[in-house]
Amino acid sequence: MARNGLCLPGNAPAFRATLVLSLLLLLQPIRAGHDYHDALRKSILFFEGQRSGKLPHDQRLKWRGDSALHDGSTAGVDLTGGYYDAGDNVKFGFPMAFTTTLLAWSIIDFGRVMGTEQRNAVKALRWGTDYLLKATAVPGVVFVQVGDPYSDHNCWERPEDMDTRRTVYKIDHNNPGSDVAGETAAALAAASIVFRSRDPAYSRLLLNRAVKVFEFADTHRGAYSSSLKNAVCPFYCDVNGFQDELLWGAAWLHKASRRRQYREYIVRNEVILRAGDTINEFGWDNKHAGINILISKEVLMGKSDYFESFKQNADGFICSVLPGLAHTQVQYSPGGLIFKPGGSNMQHVTSLSFLLLTYSNYLSHANKNVPCGMTSASRPSSNKLAKRQVDYILGDNPLRMSYMVGYGPRYPQRIHHRGSSLPSVQAHPARIGCKAGSRYFLSPNPNPNKLVGAVVGGPNSSDAFPDSRPYFQESEPTTYINAPLVGLLSYFAAHY
Repeated sequence: MARNGLCLPGNAPAFRATLVLSLLLLLQPIRAGHDYHDALRKSILFFEGQRSGKLPHDQRLKWRGDSALHDGSTAGVDLTGGYYDAGDNVKFGFPMAFTTTLLAWSIIDFGRVMGTEQRNAVKALRWGTDYLLKATAVPGVVFVQVGDPYSDHNCWERPEDMDTRRTVYKIDHNNPGSDVAGETAAALAAASIVFRSRDPAYSRLLLNRAVKVFEFADTHRGAYSSSLKNAVCPFYCDVNGFQDELLWGAAWLHKASRRRQYREYIVRNEVILRAGDTINEFGWDNKHAGINILISKEVLMGKSDYFESFKQNADGFICSVLPGLAHTQVQYSPGGLIFKPGGSNMQHVTSLSFLLLTYSNYLSHANKNVPCGMTSASRPSSNKLAKRQVDYILGDNPLRMSYMVGYGPRYPQRIHHRGSSLPSVQAHPARIGCKAGSRYFLSPNPNPNKLVGAVVGGPNSSDAFPDSRPYFQESEPTTYINAPLVGLLSYFAAHY
């Protein structure tokens, strides 16, 4: 998640290239060629393919079956349910909590325009929160992972056949993890807003648990990567520090509870917890841009003048992402896709685009633009860039390929996903062992089970895509790619 810059002071060729790119991205005519509602439906359906535990009677992806029905038993707790984060069979709590937070935020801000899909989005959210409640049921403990990642990654087998070690990992006062606990508190608090009118008792349970988990995260400070290094690194190692998750958790608790203590916590810790750091980063490991966008709404809506600095940081985020502005710090592929080095680039595309659209909506209601040096960024520019990224995912790209499985005439066929790539239990009732699945992994044939709605890691910096299982950085889907996309597609389905 390194920071990148297209436009550096004194670098005239790079500046000219950025200006040309800005014209390509922002001045092209709006297309009406995508069925955003169909893409929305599929983006939510994807979460059913990632379910762990006992599947409900209304499960729509029928090639999936029950799995991991004894999770938590070795620790004397029930940790069944939840989501597999990507194409493996481990339940990683950090990205699962972030996924839950972003699903909740998508519903909070865009649920009113989801139409018939709002019900499915809420069900996807509850599948996550039900698990997080189990993971935080023991006071002073958060269960943050189920499954030994090394044995899991050494096998290629269906979740329904899983026989790898389902080791349970936890944080407590002796082994802190303020990052994953802070994100879990944020997820529970955000979800409490969604369920406030739908299920008041459940909403209160979520908020009360969020309060306790946040108190634990703040009292026993430390990174879970230090406490559980051998289990979580290099898979979901926190390289950004735990400070942002504490602010993030406090911000969601303030929004959910309106309690003054959280407002005071945010103001008191703004500098200490580095709210202004890396403002063009947002994802499961780095919450800085999201913190500033979320809190800035208070200022724009005239509810608080305590948070003016967060609004300035949010403005800085816009100036750092939009191409053609003096402070652009984000790289784009030749085809116009946001690109950051590392794996699973689409996680940056959907998360940053979600913030662009969300902040644009906040600015619109307040009738304000964003000052960027000698110029300003208009609200339509942010919307157009977010829409351009979504359209790229859906097929407006140099390869004319949709990167969402099941959407459009051409999409990835060989995604890095165990359940999708192996024959289903219905088609092949006999167990497929750990190493027996290798031939399916190495096969050039398309996956037999369509993981509808899955958005893969995406093309490289030159817009090339291999469509091959071994290229996991490009071909693996994740829940935290899809969660912010739910909000984006909801908005575009309603407005285009």
